[in-house]
Amino acid sequence: MIEFRNVSASYDGELPVLRDVSLTIPDGDFVAFAGTNGAGKSTTMRLINGLLKPTSGEVLLDGVPTTALRTSEVARKVGFLFQNPDRQICQPTVREELLFGFTAVGEGGPDAEACVDAMIEAFGFDADAEPFLLNRGTRQLLALASIIVREPDVVVLDEPTTGLDYRECAKVMEAVGRLNAAGATVVMVCHDMEVVGDYARRVIAMTAGTVVDDGPTFKVLRRPETLRRAHLLPPQVTEVSMLLGADPALAGTAVARADTLDEMAAAVAALASEAARAAARERAALGACAPMGGE
Repeated sequence: MIEFRNVSASYDGELPVLRDVSLTIPDGDFVAFAGTNGAGKSTTMRLINGLLKPTSGEVLLDGVPTTALRTSEVARKVGFLFQNPDRQICQPTVREELLFGFTAVGEGGPDAEACVDAMIEAFGFDADAEPFLLNRGTRQLLALASIIVREPDVVVLDEPTTGLDYRECAKVMEAVGRLNAAGATVVMVCHDMEVVGDYARRVIAMTAGTVVDDGPTFKVLRRPETLRRAHLLPPQVTEVSMLLGADPALAGTAVARADTLDEMAAAVAALASEAARAAARERAALGACAPMGGE
């Protein structure tokens, strides 16, 4: 479990980037932090993995303050994916990159080799390829694979889909989804609300170093005041649902009550189907009333 207890943080003693933040992320959760640049999201990620220490308050991993843990101890619990994979990749071959995390914490050996072999097969990597000659999407997948190969309890992702096309984005997020389904806690910073809507179960919206909302993804992304304060645009299906739900005639329907992407899509589809059926009935009625040709 990750806990923030009245945490404030700054860089080099400057003005605080995070201001008195308290939150809890249970084991196995999938949380997306959302907000504009400068809201404090990336700072929060660096506090979780111990790259940054709070100036006041406490960040705890499984009840232990990060200030009491060595970097290697945090690294065993928390895997961190940088926004730019080129800031993370540091080995001459794909295989060595995947092994690096094990050797860095003194866990090399046959078991580590077996894990790396399985990861190479699962992702279809060329083990001998030079990482920096791979395309951007494959480098991002490699950086992610180098983290999840060690099966950390927590995975922190800083804008994991930046610069990727749709297919590459889907590959990365499907891998993250499988990791979460296997029990890992996923904490993600993401500006793409479509990705957030597809994968995150919870959203923490931030602005100016403070949390302005925290709850199930589609409850948060349907609140106009939250969207305004955090400068967020909801996923398209959510926006359609909100516009339809603003109609008094639809206020009590499934469109207005939907709390998940699937529920919203189903509700909007049901409305479209009903509208199509109503149009068909109207055309049939008009046809029945039309004068018959003849004499």
